[in-house]
Amino acid sequence: MFVDQQGKLEERIGHDPLGVIANISAWNYPYFVGGNVFVPALAAGNAVLYKPSEFATLTGMHIEGMLHAAGVPEDVFIAVVGDGKTGAALLRQPVDGVFFTGSYATGAMIAASTGRRMIKTQLELGGKDPIYVCDDVDVAATAAAVADGAFYNTGQSCCSVERIYVHRKIHDAFVAAFVSEVKGYRVGDPLDEATYIGAITRRPQLSVLQKQVADARKRGANLLLGGAPIKGQGNWFAPTVLTGVDHSMQVMRDESFGPIIGIMAVAGDDEAVALMNDTEYGLTAGVYTGDEKRAKRILRQVAAGTVYWNCCDRVSPRLPWSGVRHSGIGLTLSTYGIQTFTRPKAWHLRA
Repeated sequence: MFVDQQGKLEERIGHDPLGVIANISAWNYPYFVGGNVFVPALAAGNAVLYKPSEFATLTGMHIEGMLHAAGVPEDVFIAVVGDGKTGAALLRQPVDGVFFTGSYATGAMIAASTGRRMIKTQLELGGKDPIYVCDDVDVAATAAAVADGAFYNTGQSCCSVERIYVHRKIHDAFVAAFVSEVKGYRVGDPLDEATYIGAITRRPQLSVLQKQVADARKRGANLLLGGAPIKGQGNWFAPTVLTGVDHSMQVMRDESFGPIIGIMAVAGDDEAVALMNDTEYGLTAGVYTGDEKRAKRILRQVAAGTVYWNCCDRVSPRLPWSGVRHSGIGLTLSTYGIQTFTRPKAWHLRA
């Protein structure tokens, strides 16, 4: 707010709710990802039409029931159940904002539809997130940390580590430590506390992973671990590590969304930055090094909405979550993630 010295002119910014929000959410982390949208949307005074993924329908109905039980009016939060056709029908409604979490292909179609109507549109899309491991790290500790960032939730996260670039001075030692770490992961029942690698949620993803492995091996990559589905009931894929990879391979360019990683040796920081930016995506990127200045110098050059130093695959309610390029437009979380559900109004008030 600004008031002139005579107290006769006041300038202030108001925030009005957008109105009715269409929230089309994802199947992975359905409570968390959806809550990043509908909670601040409701808090900012909007109504929400919430379409959970057709692969997480029950979570959407559960969320609706909990919100109504907590006092949110039934006509202020409504769960809309169905597949892509339902989502398309939802977009045809007279809504005031569309917030989507999912694939780039679907996000592009939504943007084309809503762009003509000039309504607020936010798209949280995929990633092909890189990590660069410098030559001054504790190799064993870093390998364990990066492996967790790559294989946590069986790699089914938009911000999973999917590409690893390692300074060639420590490449071989890092690969050995990384493979040893991943070999120790227990594959099994997700309800068992000892389990680290669970099943793939959607069966079609198994063929995506198989094709990436086959393409990489055809182009000269070395398969050190895994590389194929695990036989048994359910959609299982063995934790997979590839070396000798390059950017001609699908595994280094296309989103994997599964327990598969490519590790590539680089000559130094400049080559690492160039390769980290050689992607259509830009969600997160990280650097492991003991030198803070070196890390910040590298991360300033990386085109990503979120950057990490000596950590990866983490989200904070205090920081905005956003992407560049094919990773989306707009943001959630932080105070910016509340304001995004409002329409700023400029007030000029003269006494």
